[in-house]
Amino acid sequence: MADDSGLSGAPLGIAVAVISSFINGSTFALQKKGILRSRDKDWVIRGCVAGCSYLTDVVWCSGTLSMIVGQIGNFLAYNLAPAVIVTPLGALGVLFGAVLASWILEEHLNILGKLGCVICCCGSVVLIIHAPKAAAASRELLEERLSDPVVLTYILLVLVLLVVLIAWVAPAHGATNIMVYVAICSLLGSFTVPSSKGLGLLAPAVFGKGPSDGGALALFLGLLAALAVSVLIQFVFINKALECFSSNIFEAVYYVTFTSTVILASALLFREWTELTLTDSLAMLCGLTTVCVGVILLRISQEAAIVWKGKEARPKTD
Repeated sequence: MADDSGLSGAPLGIAVAVISSFINGSTFALQKKGILRSRDKDWVIRGCVAGCSYLTDVVWCSGTLSMIVGQIGNFLAYNLAPAVIVTPLGALGVLFGAVLASWILEEHLNILGKLGCVICCCGSVVLIIHAPKAAAASRELLEERLSDPVVLTYILLVLVLLVVLIAWVAPAHGATNIMVYVAICSLLGSFTVPSSKGLGLLAPAVFGKGPSDGGALALFLGLLAALAVSVLIQFVFINKALECFSSNIFEAVYYVTFTSTVILASALLFREWTELTLTDSLAMLCGLTTVCVGVILLRISQEAAIVWKGKEARPKTD
């Protein structure tokens, strides 16, 4: 019966996912526009130059609101339709974001940038389609996997990488290398999506009509704290990235790395990798290779745009 209800809600879930993808696609472009508007106003607030004043900009706030609405839509879509159908639709947001950035930000991609954006989306869709299919999850499975040494080692490794990136790498290289901020935001996806899934599994035990379960409540609060902290840190570094880099390039690279990280984290946590066949493994390798090619083209496009702007800004001599 659960499967039947899931299938009956699939068309609505797909419709919600498509709408959410377009809303999410507008997020980075609107936030970037708000940041640029605040710089142009050249206000001074409490002794700081207007670099922080975008927090009160209407356009930036509309981008933040679209992010919230889009994520709520994604949550609803994942509960109405299979994730293997919903997740690839996120590529629509990347393409829409590139179009919107070209319109309101005049971030015109050259032919390599456009090709890289499309290749990134295609590679990500291949990765998602052939990723391990979600097995039937339960609270018992979640608790068992969270005590598994492999999962604990992975969580510890991600935390160490995040500390190194945030404390040492980002201050020195974040403003010049887009992959630093992308890596931070993507690694945080290892906590956001699995935490959301875990909260859904624990909700019946915490809010149900039966006797209260102290263990479930403690785990629920722990996952909720992990989700809140990871989302807030992501929010901070997304805006740091938008202050320094093109919104459409950041969105494309962020989408593919975030998707890959989430697939890996979910596969480890819920032991989905045991269902992976040889054909799917080869297809995922091809998809990952395609994504890498797309990212390289985007980087080449970005470097070419920087060189071109430098030549345009250089004063002409007779």
